Amino acid sequence: MNTRRCEHCDEQLGARHAHNARYCSGRCRVAAHRARRIIPTELTSRSRWVRRTATKVPITVEGESASSTDPETWSRYRNAAASTAGAGLGFVLDGDGLVCLDLDHCLYGDRLAPWAQRIVDAAGPTWVERSVSGDGLHIWGLGELPHGRRITVGTGTVELYGTGRYIAVTGDTWGDTPRQLGDLSDLIHELL
Repeated sequence: MNTRRCEHCDEQLGARHAHNARYCSGRCRVAAHRARRIIPTELTSRSRWVRRTATKVPITVEGESASSTDPETWSRYRNAAASTAGAGLGFVLDGDGLVCLDLDHCLYGDRLAPWAQRIVDAAGPTWVERSVSGDGLHIWGLGELPHGRRITVGTGTVELYGTGRYIAVTGDTWGDTPRQLGDLSDLIHELL
């Protein structure tokens, strides 16, 4: 007797489903993946969204050139998410207290490099997502960073941004991090 069930709606999977099927339909598969890709309200409520090319060049929702310093080229989250221009989303940091720490090449499958693990632990409860490359992390939070910095931590590299930059956003939440932004002020001070 077949007791396999859809991972999204719990409907029983029948003979028409492949032996390794996880969802009863494409609609459930998409809904399940979207549920894992929830971007915090602190970001989606701000009109600082752009699209990006596959090479991470910022573009508008219409596909024109965008700038991390020109608000006329930014849009609301829902417009950026609905756009098909480019290859994905990006969020602009404009110095209002939202920051992003970009940990490069720190993931090996689901294992985190020790230097990166120390930073993630020190960040506390805040939203963390996988980067576009799949082997890095973005730690999003609150803090003050008047100028971007690139620093070496152990054997890794961390880029700290708070203004005049945009970050490619995947929405691919890493681990059990909350869907909200925490205070990164102490961590920023420690790293700098």
